[in-house]
Order: sequence, then structure tokens, then C-alpha cells
Amino acid sequence: MICADEKPSIQARHRIAKTLPATAGEGQKVEPEYERKGALCYLAAWDARRGKVFDRCAAKDGIEPFDALVGQFMSEHPYSAAQRVFLVIDNGSAHRGKRSIDRLQGAWPNLVVVHTPVHTSWLNQCEIYFSVVQRKALTLNDFEDLDALQAHLLAFGRRYEQIAAPFQWKFTRQDLNKLLAKTDLPATNAVAA
Repeated sequence: MICADEKPSIQARHRIAKTLPATAGEGQKVEPEYERKGALCYLAAWDARRGKVFDRCAAKDGIEPFDALVGQFMSEHPYSAAQRVFLVIDNGSAHRGKRSIDRLQGAWPNLVVVHTPVHTSWLNQCEIYFSVVQRKALTLNDFEDLDALQAHLLAFGRRYEQIAAPFQWKFTRQDLNKLLAKTDLPATNAVAA
């Protein structure tokens, strides 16, 4: 099972003054003024079973960059030889609807596309990886240019892969059933106030 998504419009901001490290009793000093150096899209696919990252950067999001990401993992073993590879994606513009399913499964017949329901992109484990990227790699966002930003993101992906393990979700089907049981209203109380 592969979870994939894109993180568009990541800006490369070059700080006017150098960021100063934290000192005793004081936090880190980050210059609020910056020069914009452009933006890029970070695309990633997360193998939910193996904890492996496939990633790439593109000038913008869209069908071509997304399909290139899918081709990146589908051309490798074990995905290329697998009987089925489940691809969990949200309903982003590059991979929404039946046409995207036909396009992706036409290129890779063993690929099974699974769209998350609308407004539930949090079910896509690639979002967890993106939250790690945001906290660990993009917090200061101080890059000379887009090349430096791209190199930093791709290097982070390689470092993260060395320590990565599948995410262990603790919310089980039983937890969901308990939550749903609490929220069910008796028919007599179901009238809206």
C-alpha cells in the first residue's frame, strides 16, 4: 500500500539577516524579513508497510509531475512485479475522478487506485510524512534559491528513510465503533434544535 500526495507552493525564502542560534535564556533569533526566491511542489509517496519514501520536486503540481512520482515507485521491485499495488490518494486536481483512475491504471495495470472520501485527506498516511517534513525540514525556511530548497527536501527524504518505520496508528476499528456508538442519537432526540 502506497500513500501519495503533493505539497504545493513551498516557498524558498532567503532571510535578510542570518538566523542566530539559541543562547542560554533566549530562543533562536529568526529574521522576519526575507526575499522570495520562488516556490516549488514537493511530491511524495509513502510505502505504509515498509516505511519507505519516494519523493521528487517539480516547478508546480499537476498530472505530469504526479504521474512521474507514481512511475518512480511502480518501476521498482517489488511494486513492478506485485500482483496488486494499492495507491491511496486524495481528490487533488492531478488525480481526481474516474479519468485519473483510468490514466493511472492504464499505465500500470497492477495499480489499484483508492481515493479517500472528500475532506478526509488525513486518512492518507503521506500527510503524516508531510507533517514531519514541515516540522523537521521547513520550519525556518531559509534557502538561497529553489535549488537549495530542492536539495534540502530530497536530502531530508533520504535521511528520514534511514530511520523510518511504518506509522503505528492506534485508532482501531473498535475505537471507531465506540466513538460512533457515543455519537448516535436516539430517534426521539434526533430532531435539530
